[in-house]
Amino acid sequence: MAEFDFDLFTIGAGSGGVAASRRAASYGAKVAICEGSRVGGTCVIRGCVPKKLLVYAAQFRDGFEDSCGYGWNSHTPAFDWETLISRKDREIDRLNGIYITMLKNSGVTLYEGFGRIVDRHTVEVDGKRYTARNILIATGGWPSLPPIEGIELAATSNEALHLEKLPHSVLIVGGGYIAVEFASIFRGLGSEVTLMIRGDELLNGFDDDIRVALAQEMRKRGINIVSRCKPVKLEKGAGGYTLTDHMGREHSAGLVMAATGRRPNTKNLGLEEVGITLNEAGAIPVDDWSRTSVDSIYAIGDVTDRMALTPIAIAEGRALAETLFNDNPMHIGYDNVPTAVFSLPPLGTVGLTEMQARARYPQVDIYKAGFRPMKHTLSGRDERVLMKLVVDGESQRVLGCHMMGMDAPEMMQPLAIALNCGATKRDFDRTIALHPSTSEEFVLMREKAEPEKKI
Repeated sequence: MAEFDFDLFTIGAGSGGVAASRRAASYGAKVAICEGSRVGGTCVIRGCVPKKLLVYAAQFRDGFEDSCGYGWNSHTPAFDWETLISRKDREIDRLNGIYITMLKNSGVTLYEGFGRIVDRHTVEVDGKRYTARNILIATGGWPSLPPIEGIELAATSNEALHLEKLPHSVLIVGGGYIAVEFASIFRGLGSEVTLMIRGDELLNGFDDDIRVALAQEMRKRGINIVSRCKPVKLEKGAGGYTLTDHMGREHSAGLVMAATGRRPNTKNLGLEEVGITLNEAGAIPVDDWSRTSVDSIYAIGDVTDRMALTPIAIAEGRALAETLFNDNPMHIGYDNVPTAVFSLPPLGTVGLTEMQARARYPQVDIYKAGFRPMKHTLSGRDERVLMKLVVDGESQRVLGCHMMGMDAPEMMQPLAIALNCGATKRDFDRTIALHPSTSEEFVLMREKAEPEKKI
């Protein structure tokens, strides 16, 4: 009789959990996975994928308007929210089915239900217990709500993807990437949008020049950004919602959305019973090998609060499977990970921000290019592009690439390869430009930017 029911039991069938489970099974491990919601997790079901489909929808308004400068009829077709949501839901259903099929074809046993750890080798799902040599926690994150009276009346990114109707006006509390992306979506689809942020600028943690530039472009699109504002009370009335701020001012909207971050999803997992404590962020501490304080229990992805990105969770999961089941000890690095904000216009970034670089290196050179893209010379749209290189002044190695403007996310993937290869500014300079393109500016910047006062 086998010592354990499974070699690996994964709690959470999101991108990371599925990747780890399938890879482990491919090496002959007996694997089970449980999921209390829908297989696919945050990214596929209620995050990256459905959100970007809505971003695509919001971009069409620009396309219709810009086409006039190129000789097309100026008529803009009517938009139907219900059709968009129905088509989006159909695609998510398709992807959910694909994930279930992938698990089945990989030989992974799927249990539909929430998992709870009973002891260091036992998981309970819907009252039934299963033993495993190794347990993997991959439960991801969940939207967090700020401590505001009445905040339970607000929608989060989860509910915003399933609204029955497009709201005529939206007030979004928060200034992170989720807030910025949904502000762009709702504005692009026709809603009046207000962003309420506590600080001075959007997107804390991103490069300052990019943050400021994006705020300028969003204001051009009619998005109202209320900075240095703290909400204290949310109420619902006959015509919508009213949010009162710390100065007693009232802000009304047809929908209030809370986009103030996400927290690791660790509730009701039985962590305390097996001796796993959480850190100050509410996440599960792990070592470089994704091992928790209990040597048979591992954790990957957003639940560990290392870097909340889907490709990171997938890479961590596959590295764990290599380590445990392929005699190939592996852990991943977190430097030069490309990221994007799918706002309108979008952002792309990889490597260090200027502030981070100046804190680590004695001399930093900055190169910047700001311009109106070629497309808008005929469209007439008042939208600019900003591109920036952060360079080690001594070695001339490129430390960071940042961009705001169309196609910025698509450019960051190859730039990440260059940074991981240790590319220098000279390598960029000696690369022949692809003309005419926006991307060529990354290899044409020659003059160092003068130091500026930071926000």
